[in-house]
Amino acid sequence: MYKDIDWNDVIKKEAKGNNESDLGEVQEVSNGIILTQRGIGNKEIFSLPQYKVENYDGKVLTFAVSEEEAINKFMKTFHAN
Repeated sequence: MYKDIDWNDVIKKEAKGNNESDLGEVQEVSNGIILTQRGIGNKEIFSLPQYKVENYDGKVLTFAVSEEEAINKFMKTFHAN
């Protein structure tokens, strides 16, 4: 499924995981990795593998990951000063 997606179109679109979990907004797609960001002050960046994409409906990019898996395996946190 994910190979049929126009990856330029997903930039600035909403990203969700299983059970509608919020994975932020897509920032970049590069070399099989999709970077998403959520939060304003303390930013959480997710570096999600492209092969985990389950669906794209033109508005929301859905990943086959739980929020727990996303946090434990794919998240980096940046704290505002």
